[in-house]
Amino acid sequence: MYPILCCSLAALAIILERIWALRRGRVAPRSLVLSVSGLLARRQFNEAAYLCQDGESAAARLIRQGLKMTGRGRILFKDAMEEAGRREAAHLTSHLEILGVIGSVSPLLGLLGTVSGMIVAFGAVAQAGMGNPGLLAGGIGQALLTTAAGLVVAIPVMIIHRLLAGRAETLTAELEDLGSDLLEALAAVEASSQVPRPQQGPSQPIAQQTPRQASAAVWPWRS
Repeated sequence: MYPILCCSLAALAIILERIWALRRGRVAPRSLVLSVSGLLARRQFNEAAYLCQDGESAAARLIRQGLKMTGRGRILFKDAMEEAGRREAAHLTSHLEILGVIGSVSPLLGLLGTVSGMIVAFGAVAQAGMGNPGLLAGGIGQALLTTAAGLVVAIPVMIIHRLLAGRAETLTAELEDLGSDLLEALAAVEASSQVPRPQQGPSQPIAQQTPRQASAAVWPWRS
């Protein structure tokens, strides 16, 4: 029962952490995704960069990484975007494998406890004889509690694991779509004119500039 209890506590901690980490506001805020997609469709890279420059969501980090790689060739750009996408996908699915292991192992721990209890119960009956059938029934009933406990832990854990995995897959697909929009927009611009690489940063603090001045200084290509 103690290992099953430890598994249940670990599963609860992972579930709460993943629910917090897989919130849309932390991964791909709908307002940010819609705004960036619209700006990329209109080839307004400066505005998209300014919109994502202070964001801490996975979508903002992905767009920043992609815009920093512009002008370095399509192959390098695509490789950088794929690497950034893999990092974000790994972050979204982190700890879910452990949750799946807990869901699979908990019934086995319960079965192990039941078998061990049955061995002890039959050993007690062998010593005391069959004069007290209640001794055997009580021992078997107590042994079966571990199987029940293992199933009580495993069933909700497996259901929640599947739901969280599906949530992570959905968010990962949205990030992939956002990266594809950026790749298509940059490819269309490069087909007509070469896109220069972003410069370092504005000499004047961004706080003293208008949003368009700040974005144009950091990402100085034509929208």
